[in-house]
Amino acid sequence: MAVVGFDLGSQSCYIAVARAGGIETVANEFSDRCTPSVVSFGSKNRAIGVSAKNQQITHANNTVSNFKRFHGRAFNDPFIQKEKESLSYDLVPMKNGGVGIKVMYMGEEHFFSVEQITAMLLTKLKETAETNLKKPVTDCVISVPSFFTDAERRSVLDAAQIVGLNCLRLMNDMTAVALNYGIYKQDLPAPEEKPRIVVFVDMGHSAFQVSACAFNKGKLKVLGTAFDPFLGGRNFDEKLVDHFCVEIKAKYKLDPKSKIRALLRLYQECEKLKKLMSSNSTDIPLNIECFMNDRDVAGKMNRSQFEELCAELLQRIEGPLHSLMEQTQFKVEDVNAVEIVGGATRIPAVKEKIAKFFGKDVSTTLNADEAVARGCALQCAILSPAFKVREFSVTDAVPFPISLMWNTEADDTEGVHEVFSRNHAAPFSKVLTFYRKGPFELEAFYSDPNGVPYPETKIGRYIVQNVAAQKDGERSKVKVKVRVNTHGIFSVSTASMVEQVKAEENEDLSVETEVVIVNQRPPENSDKNIQQDNNEAGTQSQVQTDGQSTPQSPPSPEPSSEENKIPDAKKTNEKKSDQPPEAKKPKIKVKNVELPIEANLVWQLGKDLLNMYIKTEGKMIMQDKLEKERNDAKNAVEEYVYEFRDKLSGPYQKFVCEEDLQKFSAFLTEIEDWLYEDGEDQAKQVYIDKLDDLKKLGTPIEMRYQEAEERPRVLEELGHKLQHYAKIAGEYRDKDEKYIHIDESEMIEVEKCVKEMMKWMSNVMNAQAKMSLDQDPVVRASEIKAKLKELHSVCEPIVLQPKPSVDSPKEENPLNGPSLHTNEGMEEDKNNAEIHEQNGDCHPNDKNTTSMDLD
Repeated sequence: MAVVGFDLGSQSCYIAVARAGGIETVANEFSDRCTPSVVSFGSKNRAIGVSAKNQQITHANNTVSNFKRFHGRAFNDPFIQKEKESLSYDLVPMKNGGVGIKVMYMGEEHFFSVEQITAMLLTKLKETAETNLKKPVTDCVISVPSFFTDAERRSVLDAAQIVGLNCLRLMNDMTAVALNYGIYKQDLPAPEEKPRIVVFVDMGHSAFQVSACAFNKGKLKVLGTAFDPFLGGRNFDEKLVDHFCVEIKAKYKLDPKSKIRALLRLYQECEKLKKLMSSNSTDIPLNIECFMNDRDVAGKMNRSQFEELCAELLQRIEGPLHSLMEQTQFKVEDVNAVEIVGGATRIPAVKEKIAKFFGKDVSTTLNADEAVARGCALQCAILSPAFKVREFSVTDAVPFPISLMWNTEADDTEGVHEVFSRNHAAPFSKVLTFYRKGPFELEAFYSDPNGVPYPETKIGRYIVQNVAAQKDGERSKVKVKVRVNTHGIFSVSTASMVEQVKAEENEDLSVETEVVIVNQRPPENSDKNIQQDNNEAGTQSQVQTDGQSTPQSPPSPEPSSEENKIPDAKKTNEKKSDQPPEAKKPKIKVKNVELPIEANLVWQLGKDLLNMYIKTEGKMIMQDKLEKERNDAKNAVEEYVYEFRDKLSGPYQKFVCEEDLQKFSAFLTEIEDWLYEDGEDQAKQVYIDKLDDLKKLGTPIEMRYQEAEERPRVLEELGHKLQHYAKIAGEYRDKDEKYIHIDESEMIEVEKCVKEMMKWMSNVMNAQAKMSLDQDPVVRASEIKAKLKELHSVCEPIVLQPKPSVDSPKEENPLNGPSLHTNEGMEEDKNNAEIHEQNGDCHPNDKNTTSMDLD
């Protein structure tokens, strides 16, 4: 069972996997652990990752990048309209109002949704993980920015579903970093002690995020998060690009923004320049050859100029830091450590700003690029049954306050309640109790529209259906469970109606049944028609919490205040025993009836559309596979042509006659010319057939060369064996004691076999000596090996058969019997010493036989 964490970045992605030795970041087919978040479309297939990035300038219109922030957004979103201006590819509205990307693929115009583009990227990451793990990947944890709203998170989950991934958790970037930091720490304070406060700061390619976390042994709690979604490394790149655009226009009279390819090249060079300035304070040159109109351009910049250029961006760093301190009510002295991650934090001025704010040096103990992916892999390992991980609980925080709104039965007023405040613990469930006579509607929305980097504040509308009044006409008690799940997504998960059923007089009520008084009425003190019992906030609060790890099953209803008074009523009756008995009140048993909930979410792909996307992705994966096989077949032909041509003028030259050499060389040239003309784009089978035609001429030459290399060695081995067996036969005729025990008929068989084999060997060697190297050999090495095997099978069993053992008096083992050696028997032992050694499996005539000296 594979355990994988994916860090889906705006610019690049990282993959971390859990192995027996720990967490490891894996490399792609280019031996690079960083896979660019780029997808390129061609006439035959797609290129994803490194190969797509290499095509970004040459195929700018069909290469898609920086698409992460399009998730869950409508085409008319102001952010989309602003981004659209600086993209090399075209954005179009989809039928559902979402963002579509227009590209030319397979010679036709296609419109892909952002979910499909992200699914393509995930396909590549999945393949890379499977190649490294050598097993299929299904379960994973995917990172998202902490400021992603419900719509954006659902969109990412849809992308994972398209590619067949089971996302166990969408994990906030900063929470993943905190987990990667805390789980390895051995010196964290005990659970009952004051926690260690660590602030994590992440500036990536497109966003700036900070979070404050409290660490205890085996425990992590996110206390608060803050962010600037529009401040990242790319903003620094843009400042450099704008500067050099002005400089190039003034110096060379060229406008880079008029040509997208020139602008993309300038962006790439400015990004390199930015990285060089992070490690050098001197002037760094910028040189681009054939930039526009075959003209070269040059410029330079140093770190101080760069910092002056980006002063406004650097000033924005303090905003989220101040916001975090206000949320958590911390002073900078309360912070024990500041950890920085993300590529843009390598800019010295960014580091200095963060260090100056907290009044302490920033720590860089985590890998700035891979920390998020490693944290995701750790979370996946914790959730997976396949790995045993040190117990470590992770409590995340809700980034935006969430409220519920509903209409009263009078339809003249609206009820509003904030169910989850900002930085509320997550995942978390709460139960609200309503009193209704019919179906009702709840609307979830973000309470603070200004604090959400998303134009739509609504999360969704939820209709609780099948609600009916009680039989006596009273309003029914409806319990609604709301939840922020592990993905950070809000939902109205379950609803149940408390139905009262009259119990039979002698019916035994179950333990789970609530017993209520017949005349019980719902509390009248709530003009909103909602009762909200909460253990956390006291008896007057109106919301009941289930706790962090609440299961998804419907909650069992809590007894109301009147229900709790039943035992007291019984005691009162006991005290008033002298009074006349009252009429026996009928008992009612209460059961919970599950209610269906119709959810109308702000952003959710329909099932039919999702299934269509899944099928489309499957077809594209198959097309990529077929195209790869076709290219491999073509490359095999090309490789054979070049490799054989080199060998024909080298080691193979002696093994082909002049006529065949001329003919084969001409054929190789013909195939080479065909490859770059008519054979440029042919079917896979055509290339396979061409390779077969080449091998018909090439294989005999290759065989002669290989036979000439191997045949002498095998013949020499056969000659040595024949001499060995002939020598044994001679020693047998000379009555050598080593072989005297062998039967004469068997030795005759050995001599016959040796004689026949020598004759065969002499004949083939003489015949081969008359042949030239460019002719097929008389005998193959495989035939000689077969003769060698035949010789061995006939002769070896005969010459190695053991000599019959000599009978000798047996000595009793002192470990198994009571006999002891005395001085009187020592002389006998001396005489039998050699026999004892012979009984140790040594032949009496063997040269290796040793004798024992017992003096």
